[in-house]
Amino acid sequence: MGLGPFVKTQPHFGAVGAVITIFSTDLTGATSVSFNGTPAAFEIVSATEIRTTVPAGATTGSVQVTTPGGTLASAGPFLVAP
Repeated sequence: MGLGPFVKTQPHFGAVGAVITIFSTDLTGATSVSFNGTPAAFEIVSATEIRTTVPAGATTGSVQVTTPGGTLASAGPFLVAP
């Protein structure tokens, strides 16, 4: 299919401060999480799960996770609710 590695957020939307779960493969060693370029604090729960919160200043767009293997982006946009 030609699809590269990506991350999936659950839920796909949230207001600033909302707790978001990020799923993918090989998230161990992740060094950063950002919401459309705005850095977010995060916790690695397992090799396939990260828990984070929507940071102040975040805008609708891609969620990115930087891992030792490269940067992974969400398959679709994350909607920051007002």
